[in-house]
Amino acid sequence: MNGVRVIRRWRDLPAADRGAAVAFGNFDGVHRGHQQVINDAKRAAETLGAPLGVISFDPHPRRIYQPDAPSFRLMKAEQQARVLAEMGVERLYLLPFDAQIGDMTDREFATKVLSEGLGVRHVAVGFDITFGKGRTGSPELMAEYGAELGFSVSAAEAVGDDGEKYSSTAVRAALREGRTDIAADILGRPFAIQGEVQRGRQLGRKFGYPTANVALDDYVRPRFGVYATRTRLPDGRWQAGVANLGVNPTVGEVAPVLETWLFDFDEDLYGQILETQLIAFLRPEEKFADVEIMNRHVMADAARAREILGVG
Repeated sequence: MNGVRVIRRWRDLPAADRGAAVAFGNFDGVHRGHQQVINDAKRAAETLGAPLGVISFDPHPRRIYQPDAPSFRLMKAEQQARVLAEMGVERLYLLPFDAQIGDMTDREFATKVLSEGLGVRHVAVGFDITFGKGRTGSPELMAEYGAELGFSVSAAEAVGDDGEKYSSTAVRAALREGRTDIAADILGRPFAIQGEVQRGRQLGRKFGYPTANVALDDYVRPRFGVYATRTRLPDGRWQAGVANLGVNPTVGEVAPVLETWLFDFDEDLYGQILETQLIAFLRPEEKFADVEIMNRHVMADAARAREILGVG
């Protein structure tokens, strides 16, 4: 996947998949704080002559322990792998967060998974890492286990702006407020929603602005409304556009969806995978008296999005 070898188990690995210098954490969003931890692992990998790896969990532990919590993910595994590949990561260990791992003490996790299973040579962690049943593990304990089990450990300090540390929680909060600029600053790139284009009611096409509709799935719910967007097409091209993110109350949508009008574009995208960046929040979602009023607003939104994105 995009230059990264994705490994979904920790037992009985071939020699080529063992012995990496790894960054360990959830890394949802791979924000600038996460990037510091990964860069620590990268320096260790270069010093040791080891592959660079990242250890994360799928599903996210929060989904297991808080199954009824609102959707919260900032990226899908495919997006995570692509961003990590751009950072030079060679191995992505997406470990299944199952009952066995969930019930391990911090010592058992370090011993069975990190040392015996993956044979890690270095583990880079963040300043606030926890691991093991009851989240009892800490950077200090990881360092103790590393000294005992034969791998080195580094712990990154908190990084951020104006005294606020970079965190996935802060990204989610910014998105829920429609502050795409703050989210992008923390992430180091615009927040993006990836998914398969679904066939809708084609009302936009009827009115002259065909939309590519993508379900939100388990993504965090950004503020419902209209956004200036950039979309990565399956062939790698980027296309400017404007999107409504929400339930489209004027025409009676129910499930939240991202409906993107790609400017100056008329190709069949049904069934294709798109990734759409939310560049700027334009206005909240509204319920209009009729579709004609809605259409006038859509055209005004499109003009504003073109101006923001610098397209004619």
